[in-house]
Amino acid sequence: MLSAILTTILIVGGTALLAWPLGIYMAGLFSGRFASADGLFVRTVGGAPEQDWKQYSIALFAFNIVMFGFVFALLATQHMLPFNPDGQGAASLDLVFNTTASFTTNTNLQHYSAESTWSYLAQIGGLMWLQFVSAATGIAALAALARGIGRKPTMGNFFVDVQRASFCVLLPLAMIVAAVIALNGVPMTLQGAAQVTTLEGVAQTIARGPAAAFVAIKQLGTNGGGFFGPNSTHPLENPTFWSNAFEMVAIILIPMACVWMFGRIIGRPKHAMVVLGVMAALLLIKIVASVGFETAPTQAFMDLPVAQDVGNLEGKELRLGATSGPLWAVLTTSTSNGSVGAMHDSLNPLTGLVPMAGMWLNETFGGVGVGMINMFLYIVVAVFVAGMMVGRTPEYLGHRIEGREMRLAVLALISHPVLILGGTALFAATAWGQDTLNNAGAHGFSEILYEFSSAAANNGSGFEGLGDNTVPWNIATGLVMLIGRYLPIIVPLAIVGSLMAKRRSAESAGTLSVESSTFGVMLFITILIFGALTFFPAAALGPIAEHLTLMR
Repeated sequence: MLSAILTTILIVGGTALLAWPLGIYMAGLFSGRFASADGLFVRTVGGAPEQDWKQYSIALFAFNIVMFGFVFALLATQHMLPFNPDGQGAASLDLVFNTTASFTTNTNLQHYSAESTWSYLAQIGGLMWLQFVSAATGIAALAALARGIGRKPTMGNFFVDVQRASFCVLLPLAMIVAAVIALNGVPMTLQGAAQVTTLEGVAQTIARGPAAAFVAIKQLGTNGGGFFGPNSTHPLENPTFWSNAFEMVAIILIPMACVWMFGRIIGRPKHAMVVLGVMAALLLIKIVASVGFETAPTQAFMDLPVAQDVGNLEGKELRLGATSGPLWAVLTTSTSNGSVGAMHDSLNPLTGLVPMAGMWLNETFGGVGVGMINMFLYIVVAVFVAGMMVGRTPEYLGHRIEGREMRLAVLALISHPVLILGGTALFAATAWGQDTLNNAGAHGFSEILYEFSSAAANNGSGFEGLGDNTVPWNIATGLVMLIGRYLPIIVPLAIVGSLMAKRRSAESAGTLSVESSTFGVMLFITILIFGALTFFPAAALGPIAEHLTLMR
């Protein structure tokens, strides 16, 4: 228990300390305080006219279409292109579509084993590039939203913002992380697979490649897609205790910093502190629950002569310790990272419920940029409900929240459960899902539920007992990822655009303070009520039912 507490303090507490100065730097960057860099970016794009929310959204969407088209073509033709030392062949077009949608949307859901599917050119020139620009898209969208909520007349320019995020935030941090993990043993080479002879005298082929660079941005950009199939349980992606700790820090560093960035751009750092407090409370609750539930031994070994006095070790990377697996599971699903430090399909049923809950709420720090955007939607709802309770016109930072804004906020929030529960119901009731299960009953239902939760939340992790590399799964989750990415970005920008068109109200003694603990409690309750009422029936059919069955 002491080890678990110290590990949590090291990872979460250490990251919080690092995120504060990073957030201050990012706020200055997106406020235009670094003129030399901005001048270079403006010359690169041939001018940077200020954009309203519609122009900003169109630019964002158009850029992402170009991203999708370029990488789709690259993956589809990899077998005809250079930098393919292991001779990877052509992939099916449905897998190419799913993979391109996955990395374009910052999801990195993987229906393949990377080292046996994609060439080095596909991994570096396509997928790793998308890990930078998709993450930069989320950060840029948050910066635009913050400017609109603050007293800025426009939302800025998308192309300048995406360059700021790519070259001044993600690239420098990725270089640092890549260097550190390379020193810890993660390979960084363009040579093909190594042919070796083991101590037993058996010939073995060991996949390798430019993994350090890939893993660095995978973690920092809340991307999560592994260079190797087993992801961060693979010893060449995560070889030591310190690489493990450093990679977990990288998962939540920028999402935490984005909260501080938002608060400083709008000129309300105390409000950011309240929001950060709510997010941190939800995160710690999930960590305690996950680590606690995983102390129970696995039911798979109950009838075997195996001592089980250290909890559930099934699916864990034992060289990294029993605590890091459930801790990583919480961090990777509280953000939209999706990398794994243990096999989630092997978690105890109630432990497996915790990462699902993280993806259902989708705002406990969340993905880079978009996590705070998702929290903004909950803030709008909380402010509206609080205003109705006291009989005042709801206001947020001097902006009146009226019917149009509420309809848009509810549209964005309700789309998330519709995508998850609708897809789960369809695949659980048809051969599309039933024929791909390795487990029957409640656990099989959980595998389907988790897959759609991961796709809709742009997370990318999975219950890997599912045979999901099929045409129905690739097309369905690809569409869910695309809708689940862009609707919750465009709609909040539209809300802010609507608020910017209104005359701001002066705050008075009767205005709801968003910098108080009272508002923090109201926001916390709003999040929990929305999540519980929406997803509890599905949880009861999956993880909870499995737990009760095993307890008999």
